[in-house]
Amino acid sequence: MIRKILSLLFFAVLPLFGSQFEKKISVVYDSIDPNSLTELFAFYHIYPETLHGKKAFDRAWELINKHRDLPISPLKEILLPKIDIDPFICMVTKQPGDQVPTISDQMLDMISHISSHLHHNQLRGHQVWKKSEVQELLSPDVDLARALLIYQFGDDQQKEIRSYEAYLDLMALQILSKLPKNPTHLQMVEAISHYIFHDMRFRFPPHSMWAKDVDFYTFLPAVLDSRHGVCLGVSILYLSLAQRLNLPLEIITPPGHIYVAYKNSDGTKLNIETTARGVNMPDERYLSINTCKLLERTVKEVIGMNFCNAAATEWHKKKYDEALKLYHEAKIYMPDDPLVDIFMGFNYLFIGNEEEGKKLLSRAKTHPPRDHIYPDTCLIDYLDGKVDGESIKAIYEQVDETRESILKKQDDLMKIHEKWPHFREGIFHIAVTYLQLGRSKEGLEWLQKYHEIDDHNPTVEYYLGILCLHRFQFRKASGHIRRCEEILTYRGHHPQALKSLMTQLRTTAPFT
Repeated sequence: MIRKILSLLFFAVLPLFGSQFEKKISVVYDSIDPNSLTELFAFYHIYPETLHGKKAFDRAWELINKHRDLPISPLKEILLPKIDIDPFICMVTKQPGDQVPTISDQMLDMISHISSHLHHNQLRGHQVWKKSEVQELLSPDVDLARALLIYQFGDDQQKEIRSYEAYLDLMALQILSKLPKNPTHLQMVEAISHYIFHDMRFRFPPHSMWAKDVDFYTFLPAVLDSRHGVCLGVSILYLSLAQRLNLPLEIITPPGHIYVAYKNSDGTKLNIETTARGVNMPDERYLSINTCKLLERTVKEVIGMNFCNAAATEWHKKKYDEALKLYHEAKIYMPDDPLVDIFMGFNYLFIGNEEEGKKLLSRAKTHPPRDHIYPDTCLIDYLDGKVDGESIKAIYEQVDETRESILKKQDDLMKIHEKWPHFREGIFHIAVTYLQLGRSKEGLEWLQKYHEIDDHNPTVEYYLGILCLHRFQFRKASGHIRRCEEILTYRGHHPQALKSLMTQLRTTAPFT
């Protein structure tokens, strides 16, 4: 699409000489997609007074009216001397990193008029302009983009909010222009995915870009400006467009991740992996040894997740007070989420407020995450007096994958182990640092120490099974693998990872 628009600009500089020019214009017109609003408006923008330019404009208006019950006329209903279609062109000519331009009031009114049939306009949440009003909405009434933009820009910045919403509206109109009248939901999914990942080329940012600023690539304006987004950021874009098309989607959150899915009327499900250009990943890919189910979230919870991502960034910067402020915002939208309680509890410990930290961690202990087989041992060991809040900090200390960074974390964990020898998460992370350094023998030894303290953690038993198998300790491998199977079977969980490991054991050591 971008190449076609650039070719239009190339032909625009040709001299205007009679029939020769008309022939060239005809060739260019025949090369554009007759179902693309952007290409048609780009052609009209360059050749507004030509026969084919007017033809392109009329065709574009047909596409706008295709999905409307009551057609609108640009000549009778929009009292503008000339329709400014620069925002349409901006959708493809804007370079990643450029901000969405502030759109004139006149143009905002025009875009609002031509997109008035989009479904999100019917939501109660599209009429609110204050954070307090967003908080009072029921989840089905929330206009996700409006809610997040209010938090991003503030209650009094309607011009900026409307500009970004107009950009989303134009994206939705472009998607609709490619769809037949009364499209199926599956056709909508295909059209949104093609537009986001093929036409507009939204991508997961390189590690160097997002590692320290994961929250930046979560916020909707930053995702639109940069065309880069982490899983939550691109999922929010996808959901914002889906709301405009009245496409029902599920919001699924494996631990540390989010993606969207469409469930068909026959019960089949199409997962849309927004970090991999929308490919359909099977549910099994998201389940792990300790993840026994995939949680479905509400639109309001997605708002809370934005604050959780921002809080995590402040946490890693050791700005615990700022992290707590953001977690409190998240809790408004995720009041019963145990992970929010856990993270808030830890951060209260980090600032020395043990009373509030213990209260939140005790609550989380009685209501553990529904998708976990084994609970968070950090909070349990803290409540049992096997570790202090200061030592828990080291568990969440980020490493940059360099040898020096890993060794530093390992040294910190060793000192903690000397003080708290029964702190399970500390032992587990020491093992992880050895495995990161390629020292599997020491990693195995530290995991064995964990096993001697606690043989109920399926993840530890799974890793012990793998390491023993790789070191040809077949009997030990069999014991740990079968222990893992026993724990998971009790919970009715049969992950593919364990099945594959058991097959490998039978193949390698058939008589164990």
